[in-house]
Amino acid sequence: MRGPVERVTGRLPDPWRTIADWVLTIGIAIGFVLLVKAFLFNPYRIPSSSMEPTFHCAQPGVGCESDRSDRVIANRFSLHIRDPKRGDIVVFNTPQQAEIQCGVGGVYVKRIIGLPGERISQDNGIVFINGESLDEAGYLDSDRFGGRDFPPVEIDGSNYFMMGDNRRQSCDSRDWGTVERERMIGTASFVYWPINRIGFR
Repeated sequence: MRGPVERVTGRLPDPWRTIADWVLTIGIAIGFVLLVKAFLFNPYRIPSSSMEPTFHCAQPGVGCESDRSDRVIANRFSLHIRDPKRGDIVVFNTPQQAEIQCGVGGVYVKRIIGLPGERISQDNGIVFINGESLDEAGYLDSDRFGGRDFPPVEIDGSNYFMMGDNRRQSCDSRDWGTVERERMIGTASFVYWPINRIGFR
């Protein structure tokens, strides 16, 4: 039984049949990759130390702990089937204020700390959600606590409060405010490169 490509190219004379077969095969492969990138998964490089040691960036960058930056996969599909939750690491398009405050825009990778409708603050390096301290021991090293304290902030609408795991070297929602759900590209928990770092975080 002939495949769809062979059915299209089967009546052509050689060498046009071979050429058409290759062109169609390559075109289908490229289309498949573009669909995967647009709707399912997309790779990103960790550019800064804001998520150290969860994700590494490359030296000689300030605060970077590796000679190579981690490459992560952003799962676009995950946010189509569920709401973002506290603790998720997400890839998102930066608000304009982030580019102004941090000196660079584009795409950021941060952890969701505050959810819509919550009141968040930080005092003496400890994050409080609706007046209660947040247990971050599962992902935040004790020597990474700190950074800029801030008074209570109400998180509006469908916005989320983002922070880096390396609190003392992260330019995040403490500097430029919250992130709208629409700006989120996907969740990022899997490192695919370098080889010795492959795995979920």
